[in-house]
This record gives sequence, C-alpha cells and structure tokens, in this order.
Amino acid sequence: MTSLPTEPSATKLGLVIDLDICVGCHACAVNCKEWNTGGHSAPLPDHDPYGADPSGVWFNRIHSFEVVEETGAGRTVHFPKSCLHCDDAPCVTVCPTGASYKRADDGIVLVNPDTCIGCKLCSWACPYGAREYDEDAGVMKKCTLCVDRIYNTELPPDMRVPACVSTCPAGARSFGDLGDPASDVSKLVAARGGFDLMPEQGCKPTNKYLPPRPKGAAAGEPEAAPLTPVAADGAGVVARWVDRILSL
Repeated sequence: MTSLPTEPSATKLGLVIDLDICVGCHACAVNCKEWNTGGHSAPLPDHDPYGADPSGVWFNRIHSFEVVEETGAGRTVHFPKSCLHCDDAPCVTVCPTGASYKRADDGIVLVNPDTCIGCKLCSWACPYGAREYDEDAGVMKKCTLCVDRIYNTELPPDMRVPACVSTCPAGARSFGDLGDPASDVSKLVAARGGFDLMPEQGCKPTNKYLPPRPKGAAAGEPEAAPLTPVAADGAGVVARWVDRILSL
C-alpha cells in the first residue's frame, strides 16, 4: 500500500468555491475537460456523447439542489465537486501499487498511469466520488489541480491557475495556498466561514466551500479577502462587483 508523506510541506495548494455566487453554468467543467484532454492526464475519453447513454471522464461535476431555508424561502444551490486533495487521503493509502500518491511539496494528489492497474480501489475508498475510470486506458484518473499549468513558467503569472478558476465567469472559484493563514484564499475562508465537505469522514480535505449567504444578511458580514487574480477579459471582476452590489 502507498504511504502519505511523512514530512509534508506546509504548502497546501487548493481551491475555494463560493456556493453563494456559483451559477451552475458548467464553464469550469467544460474548460477543465478541454485543458486536460490535451494535458497531464490526456486524453479524457467520451463514449456516445450525443446518444441516449453518454459516459466519459470528467474531473469537475456540478450538482444542483433545491434548498428550503428556515424562513421558508427557496433557492437553488449549485455545488461543483472535484478531487479535494485531502491531507489524509484514503485513495492514496489503499492503492496497492503506489500509483496514487500525494506530493510532499504542495499536497496535490496525483495518479501515475504507468503503475496504475485499474483496480478501482481508490474510487471505492474516496468518500467524495472524485475518481474517474478511463475505460480506454484501463486506469484511474482525477483532478490534477492543473499541475502542468500552475507551474508552467512559459505562461504569464496570472494564467498559472487551474483551468476551472481561469474560466469561471462569476468569480466563484479561487486558487492558492490554504496552508498559509496569510494567503488570500485563507483570509477568504476565515471571513466567510469556509467549511470542509463531509468532515465526519476524517479526510481533512484541502479544498474549502463558502456557504450561501442568508438572504438579506450579506450587508453585515465581514469584508471578504480579495480573490485570486485570474486572466480574463474583466468579466470575473464585473461579476464580483455586481454580486456585491446586489447583496447589499
């Protein structure tokens, strides 16, 4: 079985997802698919994509829920989900070949396709359903946090973020070092009461979610930390400004 890093770095790269402003547009999933189809885990196959029973490998999936608040008001919450790059990752410790591993320097969980035997033990161990089986290659695949992008010095600094972050039109996704309390993402989590998904599983996920604001309560909340800058045409900045104005 694979072991987790015995001396992990204090750096914990991950995502912060704001459920209050995610509009469920699936842009993150589509851009993730586009980037990774030609990237680190390429290809990401599809089977019968336009037929009655489509299937394929997607690292990002968005679930939508109808929620009734305590006041009786209803709202739709869009919930994006991908690998959470857990500190105590059961998908790593259950792997019989060492193909699934957690990097000591930045905390990212990856899969080595050369040693993966497609046994699917990692997918059974992951409580978040974040593992994807590539039927064509016979191996497991998952979100890489776009390691081939965030460390690519050929890209401008503001482009060195995961594809899902760079494409979000509402600015609902932020990327940074969640192991650093002084980072923008850590301040954002502290300001908005960010939480772990299913903490009872004991996996200690790196990625955090920001809860939807109660209707009419946003004006009294503490000022949020600035989001991670992303390369875009300004739509993300405008969307954040509109969200803030409409929330007053």
